[in-house]
Amino acid sequence: MLNIVLFGPPGAGKGTQAEKLIVHYGLKHISTGDVFRFNIKNGTDLGKLAKSYMDKGELVPDAVTIDMLAAEVDRTPDVKGFIFDGFPRTSVQADALDRLLEKKGMSIGMMVALDVADDELKLRLKGRAETSGRADDADPEVIANRIAVYKEQTAPVADFYARQGKLRLIDGIGEIDTIFSRICEAIDKG
Repeated sequence: MLNIVLFGPPGAGKGTQAEKLIVHYGLKHISTGDVFRFNIKNGTDLGKLAKSYMDKGELVPDAVTIDMLAAEVDRTPDVKGFIFDGFPRTSVQADALDRLLEKKGMSIGMMVALDVADDELKLRLKGRAETSGRADDADPEVIANRIAVYKEQTAPVADFYARQGKLRLIDGIGEIDTIFSRICEAIDKG
């Protein structure tokens, strides 16, 4: 089973590449944002619990998020693997994901981390704001803050997978298909 953590800063192209990887390798895309929305919309017990934290402006505890991911993995047992997108965001979460998958006889095969310079990220996010209307991509101060938060809080997760020998740093600059070829080469080499 091929399980990948898709990683990179805002605007690195994770969503675009995830769509191509899903088709190419027959994987299930698990986005924590989508999982939260599904559980809240459908009024699951976990969704109600997550919403109770969100309504107070608090972060949803890792244990609740992990339980939602476990349910999502259980819901799709016949896939060839998973792409985890938006999770883990901390080393504690990465460790929790490893323990969850281990209980199910699985593991993360690799972290595919898209490497893109800050100036390029800012251009991409500005372009995305123009085409998608995403307000969070239009404000240069918000963009700069999102990149800074990523570097401070999320980027260290790469070290977690590097220590396990699972980090694959991919040059995220170039044409979409060129970047995809780089990712596939890294995955196929294992």
